[in-house]
Amino acid sequence: MAKPTTVATEVARFRQSIDEMLRSRVRDAIEVVLDEELTEALGSSRYNRAETRVGYRNGQIERSITTEVGLQRVRIPRGRVRKADGTTEEFRSEVLPRYARRTRRVDEAVLGVYLAGGNSRRIRKAIAPLLGEANLSKSAISRVVGRLKALFAEWNGRDLSDESYRILFLDGFHLKVRLARRVISVPVLAALGVEKDGSKRLVGLQLVARESGASWFGFVGDLAKRGLARPAVLVTDGHAGLKKARDVWDGIDVQRCTQHKLRNLLDACPKHAHSELKRDYHTIIGAKSHQEGLTAYDRFLAKWKSLCPAVASSLEEAGLELLTFYRFPKPLWKALRTTNSLENLNREFRRRTKTQGSFGTEEAALTLLYALVAFGQITLRRITGHRRVVEIDHAIENVA
Repeated sequence: MAKPTTVATEVARFRQSIDEMLRSRVRDAIEVVLDEELTEALGSSRYNRAETRVGYRNGQIERSITTEVGLQRVRIPRGRVRKADGTTEEFRSEVLPRYARRTRRVDEAVLGVYLAGGNSRRIRKAIAPLLGEANLSKSAISRVVGRLKALFAEWNGRDLSDESYRILFLDGFHLKVRLARRVISVPVLAALGVEKDGSKRLVGLQLVARESGASWFGFVGDLAKRGLARPAVLVTDGHAGLKKARDVWDGIDVQRCTQHKLRNLLDACPKHAHSELKRDYHTIIGAKSHQEGLTAYDRFLAKWKSLCPAVASSLEEAGLELLTFYRFPKPLWKALRTTNSLENLNREFRRRTKTQGSFGTEEAALTLLYALVAFGQITLRRITGHRRVVEIDHAIENVA
């Protein structure tokens, strides 16, 4: 006597039936597209002897292709296409290149999981519902991910003469990378540019042994050598090494991060006076005009030189570079007075790379950071007041 059919069995059969139908539809769709592509290349449909024909069909071959719904055996039409000199050459599909074994959607899925922090095992597990038993091999996954290295190398050495940024944010953060047979925390230098429409663009990344003046000068100097035009203003924190970066462009306007400076002031101040210090400091960076900010700055120095000389000395270290943002249109003040635009990106870099533990090479670390932005895993919004960025140059000319 046959066993009664259970609900679970029926559901399993239904799912299998749906999967088979999907696979069939996908296979048919691929074959139709390939046939239409060959028809266009030949200038005539099958069996049509039109004068526009520039070649002939030459049978077909079968190839296994990994698609979004699993492994498919696809029939690929072959043909010979006549060239201008009268000779013929074999038809090459752009939809399915000669040695392709996966559709672009599968490659995109692999990259998506990789950029989300997945290793080969996690990638295979994540896409198993799409591919069924015909999963990707480790070597196939490595080849897909390996393409990123070529893209990063091209981006990292590109000509910058066609790129122009009115604002350039500079900041660094640390990643764990294996260097000289040991995993250590090393600094990554980053540059973020703002275009005339207010859009942010990742301009450069470099991993260095130390965040020194020479490292920053070399990093920014390389951008300039590759054609990067002089920005209107540099926005940086007070790191000693960053002070050398400005030497690449003599006399460039610099905005010191007001948030970093506040932390420095609090470190130099007794805890019981923190609230008073914050109120006084806010009168400097929260003023309604440049002149009002200058007045508040002088008042702050006069008061704190007697209350706590270390606080006054710390403020004088940054000087009037804390007030550079006042020279530009007011809607841009919030974006200009801190390095938050780049710090937010660096924070996302650190968050997205936590699952990696450490990177085996410098190239692997930088490639992943670049890809997170290039492939949209991290999106860069326009800065606050972006409509007024075009007025930055005019503002500088008026001051000059």
